[in-house]
Amino acid sequence: MRGTHRVKTLPVKYADIVEKFPNFSRTGSVLGMREKYYGKDALLVRCGSYIYNVSSAPSIYYDLAY
Repeated sequence: MRGTHRVKTLPVKYADIVEKFPNFSRTGSVLGMREKYYGKDALLVRCGSYIYNVSSAPSIYYDLAY
């Protein structure tokens, strides 16, 4: 996947920032969650054992995640 379709990694030290966002287990299907729930342009970050949808706070995706 390209562009915003990518899942970036967020260091665990930021877990307290993302814990309020919608999430699913990292063993879940990213493609399925995009298609059924979040939309194809969702900004997703992996932090610890979960993947979070941070679309409502894009600075997390663009500034903190790699």
